[in-house]
Amino acid sequence: MSEPKDTLFADALNHIAPFRFDQSVVDVFPDMIQRSVPGYQTIIAMTGVLAARYAQPNSVLYDLGCSLGASILAMRQQPLPADCRIVGIDNSSVMIKRCQSIVSTDSNTTDTELTCADITEFEYGPASVIVLNFTLQFVKPELRDQLVNTLVSQLLPGGIIIISEKVRFLEAHLDQLNIELHHEFKRRNGYSDLEIAQKRSAIEDVLIPDTIETHRSRLLAAGCDSCNVWFQCFNFASLVAIKS
Repeated sequence: MSEPKDTLFADALNHIAPFRFDQSVVDVFPDMIQRSVPGYQTIIAMTGVLAARYAQPNSVLYDLGCSLGASILAMRQQPLPADCRIVGIDNSSVMIKRCQSIVSTDSNTTDTELTCADITEFEYGPASVIVLNFTLQFVKPELRDQLVNTLVSQLLPGGIIIISEKVRFLEAHLDQLNIELHHEFKRRNGYSDLEIAQKRSAIEDVLIPDTIETHRSRLLAAGCDSCNVWFQCFNFASLVAIKS
């Protein structure tokens, strides 16, 4: 059965409320993110591959902002070391509820715990893999440094942090070019100009992107020893940082 199509912004709205991960978004989320994020399938698939490479026995793998569990499933489908445990966290109760139902149908057996919580307030334990796929961009900018500092402090030696984000560019012409390319990507995936404009109005004060340089500097300052952009398409990028 096909996923419900995202038509949340298809009709002209008199009032455009700030974007929220509520039930209406949960219902169409798979279609929304596939049609909105260039390279999404590649990022999710390679999250699993990277997790399998760096996961350590008897360790925790965190998926922060887990939404419907795509990254969790990608990790569960890999041959992880013995006694690994995946912990998914999201502050949307309806996301967690739907995620639980999806993960429960997965035939893989890696121990997985799902929690509805604020990732900036959660008490983390030692981890070998920490994933933030399209999550940090929704955290208040003034809280991002402290969150990353906390996460890196709990990262085991040899562990990794994966951060995938919408990014901005310091050069105005490059920023505008990549915004326009992203909009064209959405048009070719069936979104109208009205949908693109209304979605942008709803999300512009909710999703606040950083530059790639800011992400890299933040991770290195927090204690990671290397940080590499392994994927980029237009104004979307995924970085992997390693703590030696």
